[in-house]
Amino acid sequence: MSSQIPLVSSDAYNAFLSDLKERIRSAQIKAALAVNHELIVLYWQLGREILQREKTEGWGSKVITRLSKDLKREFPDTKGFSPRNLRYMRALAEAYSDEAIVLRVIAQIPWGHNQSLINKLKDQKQRLWYAQQTMQYGWSRNILEMQIESNLLGRQGEAATNFDRTLPPKDSDLSNHLLKDPYNFGFLKLEQASQERDLERALVSHIREFLLELGVGFAFVGSQYRLEVDGNEFFIDLLFYHLKLRRYVVIDLKTTDFKPEFAGKMNFYVNAVNDMLCEEWDEPTIGIVLCKSKNKTIAEFALNSINSPIGVSTYKLREELPPELRDCLPTAEQLEVELDFAMKGLQKPAEE
Repeated sequence: MSSQIPLVSSDAYNAFLSDLKERIRSAQIKAALAVNHELIVLYWQLGREILQREKTEGWGSKVITRLSKDLKREFPDTKGFSPRNLRYMRALAEAYSDEAIVLRVIAQIPWGHNQSLINKLKDQKQRLWYAQQTMQYGWSRNILEMQIESNLLGRQGEAATNFDRTLPPKDSDLSNHLLKDPYNFGFLKLEQASQERDLERALVSHIREFLLELGVGFAFVGSQYRLEVDGNEFFIDLLFYHLKLRRYVVIDLKTTDFKPEFAGKMNFYVNAVNDMLCEEWDEPTIGIVLCKSKNKTIAEFALNSINSPIGVSTYKLREELPPELRDCLPTAEQLEVELDFAMKGLQKPAEE
């Protein structure tokens, strides 16, 4: 009787190993999420107990320091019982009195994310909105803080669109949700007077930051995307594909205020993309006109009779300095003079 181990094909073994790895990773992720859930619930319960004792027993703030020492002594190998962390537990319980909200939302995101929400937001509805976005899109703590600081919630739903009329209800809601106003291009080192091509090149060279600002689901297709219509060439500033909406998104950049004729040009681009690029499984294309500023009434009038789904939004570059600070800072010419004297080791003559 042969004792040889039967030969296993390389492909079969690799497929088997790959499946096992995926199962192990999935189990690890589930275990980590379960641990995080239990930890946040425990922290909330501890914070609630501290709050109740303060109210019923009249305990002061010093009890947290004492409690921290006693808990560390009892659980020397367990982190998280510092006075600072206990104060965050108290703040967590104070921020969310409803245990159902904690179980359904707050316990689904990491402790560090919850600390950021407590630090940066005072309104519970806003905290819950950002917590739900974190759950949906898997934001890191840094990304969460960036989205809060850029007022993502306040910038959604402010764009002028005709989506309610030109898209099915389910797509209209989602499309309105993905538009922001204004878009924050503060990561670009451009002046307010930059030309459209300067803006386009800068966005393409910072495509990672641009995609992050656009939101989840956008895939970059190209810049100055060439279309040939009846022997004539046309170039789209920026072309994207939205994976969830399953449709192309055309972006036209303008460094001026919105003008009604911009809507007609975008309507042409959208129709051309629908005809020349879309496959049978693609949904109709969306157009976004990004301007330096807009009058919402003018934009709505311009879109009123257009049947292609188009939105008009704005963007901002670096924040302008307040006049009182601007007057205190040296001009570029003054800095150049100062640098010239410094390089030569000279002292600048005193002003009369």
